[in-house]
Amino acid sequence: MDAEAPKFELRLAADEADLRAAQRLRYEVFVAELGGDGEMVDHDARLEADPFDAHCDHLLLIDHAGEGAGEGEGKVVGVYRLLPGTRAEAAGGFYTEGEYDLTPLKTSGRNLLELGRSCLAPEYRGGMAMFHLWGALWDYVEERGIEVLFGTASFHGTDLQALAAPLSLLHHSHLAPAALRPEVLPPNGRAMNILPETQLNRPEAMRAVPALIKAYLRLGGWVGQGAFLDHAFNTTDVCLVLDATQVSPRQVAIYRKDRAP
Repeated sequence: MDAEAPKFELRLAADEADLRAAQRLRYEVFVAELGGDGEMVDHDARLEADPFDAHCDHLLLIDHAGEGAGEGEGKVVGVYRLLPGTRAEAAGGFYTEGEYDLTPLKTSGRNLLELGRSCLAPEYRGGMAMFHLWGALWDYVEERGIEVLFGTASFHGTDLQALAAPLSLLHHSHLAPAALRPEVLPPNGRAMNILPETQLNRPEAMRAVPALIKAYLRLGGWVGQGAFLDHAFNTTDVCLVLDATQVSPRQVAIYRKDRAP
């Protein structure tokens, strides 16, 4: 960016204005940029919303120096939606249950946290913004004793042949253990083992994996069984699972070392 260096603040949404700021960024990314839609998307107000929002915590990354930041307010440039397992019943279940059978997770007896709607404004991608978000996310996890994180992450588009290599790599190399393995639901569920492992060019396939998914994998994350074609959002989704108790402090420190005081 050629503007003033970012002055980041990380906090949970505190009121309706904060929530709208998160929904506004989600609209710009998921709807305007990626072509998504949904029953509660407000195109006139440019807000991307759904019924789960009211039950979730919304982690905000705010830049107080970026273009468009209001005086004393800052601009929301990154968001993460967090649904603790203790609130899932009130929310009518987890969002991910619309795509995956979560029985192994829900019967595990572990303290769960569903992650979703993660996005950054385009000009903040590829830099430290995601590291700041992940550092704050881990603070949240540790403060609440979360044991297992999960949620869907997406490839753009629904052409399985175009995504055959990265999906097959995830299936062959990063499949969750059976005790924590969600399984994709019909009718939009598809197998991910499209190509035999022997046919994969692993470095090339990994380059096609989105940055967010790679971040989970670096921490020791896995994927569930199968991919889900989300035609409303024009994405192919995979279910990510991470056992927080198995992540080393050294790995977490990577996401905290460059955070502003």
